[in-house]
Amino acid sequence: MTWWQALLLALIQGLTEFLPVSSSAHLILPEAVLGWTKQGVLIDVMAHVGTLFSVLIYFRKDVAEMLIGLRELLQRKLTRGSILALNLIVATPPALLFGFLLAVGGWDEALRDPAIIAAATIIFGIVLWLSDIWARDDRAMDTLSWRGAFAMGLAQMLAFIPGTSRSGITMTAGRAIGLSREAAARFSMLMSLPIIGAGGAYALVKLASGDDIGDATLGQGLLVAILSFIVAYLAIALFIRFVTRIGFLPFMIYRLALGGALIAWLALT
Repeated sequence: MTWWQALLLALIQGLTEFLPVSSSAHLILPEAVLGWTKQGVLIDVMAHVGTLFSVLIYFRKDVAEMLIGLRELLQRKLTRGSILALNLIVATPPALLFGFLLAVGGWDEALRDPAIIAAATIIFGIVLWLSDIWARDDRAMDTLSWRGAFAMGLAQMLAFIPGTSRSGITMTAGRAIGLSREAAARFSMLMSLPIIGAGGAYALVKLASGDDIGDATLGQGLLVAILSFIVAYLAIALFIRFVTRIGFLPFMIYRLALGGALIAWLALT
């Protein structure tokens, strides 16, 4: 892996992880289109570390409130923190279980097909936009019930199809159940904490076992971690600030263009 390749992968990871455009698709496509070798487990670990810390620091108040809420939840106290913690607990297991089953069965690799990526990019981009324009309510995150959180958790299972976008499909579900754009985006990003953490832990186990380490150096890994953190933090801040104004139409248009370009590339090659 070259330094320029590590730099580009870090920028892609940080910019697309929390935008509804599918980071996994953007990370797989350079392999398919440009003929790059797989980025390897070291880069996976470092990218997960960078993006995980970007969420933890940007949403540090919510995270601190949830940690306090866990104790209050055990004491059967209903506070904003305990409800937020309960919602995150309810939303997480479906995707973790589904991801585990895919990894054990080896189906996660089978889904990394450019044709699947192109179809998912286009289809779920349209679904995201439709859920946004058809939404009949704009409720705050505090109004989210455990049933709504579970629905977003079920939707998150689809994110294992490259091109779907974890943030995109959970925001789609959030808008469908009546959350405002900002509320859907905020809870979607909080939902990423256990998922990114689990993905990083899985990559770390593979790294420790010497499985698919790749040819990246530790220095390149550190570059990926630092840049992924910076770019992801800025992407979160800008998206949260402007999503209410711009909506999801620009992201649907981008996804249609990306999916169309990929289909054209498949047809030519």
